[in-house]
Amino acid sequence: MSDPIIRFHGAAGQVTGSCHMVELQDSRILVDCGLFQGSKTEKELNYRPFPFIPDEIDAVILTHAHIDHSGLLPKLVKAGFGGPIYATPATVDLCAVMLPDSGHIQETEVEYLNQRNRRRGRQTVEPIYTAADAMAAMTQFRAVQFEQWQRAANGIRFRSWNAGHLLGSASIEMEVKGSAKPLRLLFSGDLGPDHKLLQYDPEAPAGWDYVICESTYGDTDRLEVSEARRRAELRSEVRAAVQPHGALLIPSFAVERTQELLADLVFLMDAEEIPSCPIIIDSPLASRATKVFQQHLRELENGGLLAKALQARNVRFTDSVEQSKAIDFIRDFHIVIAASGMCEAGRIRHRLKNWLWREEGTVLLVGYQASGTLGRILEEGAPAVRIQGEEITVRARIRKLDLYSGHADGPELAAWVRERQPVSGAVFMVHGEAAAFDGFRERLHAFMPDERIIQPRLDSAYTLTAERSISFSEELPAPRIEAVHTGRADWHNDLQSLILDLQDELDNAADDKARGVVIRRVRRALENN
Repeated sequence: MSDPIIRFHGAAGQVTGSCHMVELQDSRILVDCGLFQGSKTEKELNYRPFPFIPDEIDAVILTHAHIDHSGLLPKLVKAGFGGPIYATPATVDLCAVMLPDSGHIQETEVEYLNQRNRRRGRQTVEPIYTAADAMAAMTQFRAVQFEQWQRAANGIRFRSWNAGHLLGSASIEMEVKGSAKPLRLLFSGDLGPDHKLLQYDPEAPAGWDYVICESTYGDTDRLEVSEARRRAELRSEVRAAVQPHGALLIPSFAVERTQELLADLVFLMDAEEIPSCPIIIDSPLASRATKVFQQHLRELENGGLLAKALQARNVRFTDSVEQSKAIDFIRDFHIVIAASGMCEAGRIRHRLKNWLWREEGTVLLVGYQASGTLGRILEEGAPAVRIQGEEITVRARIRKLDLYSGHADGPELAAWVRERQPVSGAVFMVHGEAAAFDGFRERLHAFMPDERIIQPRLDSAYTLTAERSISFSEELPAPRIEAVHTGRADWHNDLQSLILDLQDELDNAADDKARGVVIRRVRRALENN
């Protein structure tokens, strides 16, 4: 029996695209198979072939339903994977609505793109997968209860522990046969913070050979986080946003974040701490996901609070396109919660096109914004943005409230790893960007030596032994993209910024002669390149 190998095919040097392979001599399993989000360079990975042969994978173990962890499962099945996909019952139920929705979004966006490509004489493209592909993938899901051992493949078994991040989210305990002894691995999945409204705190045993830990907020310290502070800051943001003919737009993940915000908004309105107004959930996915939450209310902390909010008279869900378009005709102040949370797709982009240029609008960002996304560009104070090829001036207030994050912050992550001690091998830091990794590493130094804290790059691999981890990356093919291009804005973002700057320069020129001078300078620069 040879030693197992772990390969990092996603969420390595970046936040999204979670996909880790554990390989034995005759077994291969994946932990997660997620969609890449962020810059166009990273999102293009979704269209490329997998860096492994799909029909050689024995099983997939899914930590939770978020698309950056589950979103390439339909592509995996379409490419030949025929094994089981193990997940908790709630995760199975959420994927049943989230994956077909992801396929539908891809079909819709590709249709729009192909219309533009045809007009420009360019080749058309195919979606990564369709809603029908997603439905086909659901037939391979197998529900496994928390803390129940399950054989995944020859020499590999696992069980799940509550990760506190999302309904059904799990950390994965894995036992893998090695040459000297069975090795114990722990995949954190995404870990929830201590103040999560609807989820209990994360849990898992102690004593491991290797821990693979998320690092999204490894450099962040949210001071004095509590339920009271979260609601107080939300109250302040809503009060500041209220305008006679204004709107508060909240880009939000349709699953969990939307339900948390809804519960707190209704709570504050019932307490007369903020004005009562229409709360519109402009997301068919959020509507369907909320029904899943209702089915699992007993598994939620404060489930009764959510149930009460869903009965409020001023809460409306929009399912049809016509209902969504009708929001634009609301004249009094209202609140719209719409996906996606990073403003990369979905109905929030239509709401932003309608409100970003208006001073009476407010956009409240309530979650992590990956580098290169529209949400990150707004967060960083861009004076103008491009949405679906159209330039939009940003006059609306852009605000950020980090207390609804589904991720543990730096001290909470470090405390979680400390509580898992002893770790005899190494901690692999995944699911983060450069600054987060650096901050998390410093926190881990308090109780772990630096040589046992590893930051894998995309497509890197390590042999796991009973004594230490050994990199054998020299045996790997070239990575699909270089590390310099992961977890940050790319040339596509620079191009959009350049186009906006050029347009601004032309608009501010004194006359047509001055505009001609600007254009000639740009042409000379291109010719001299």
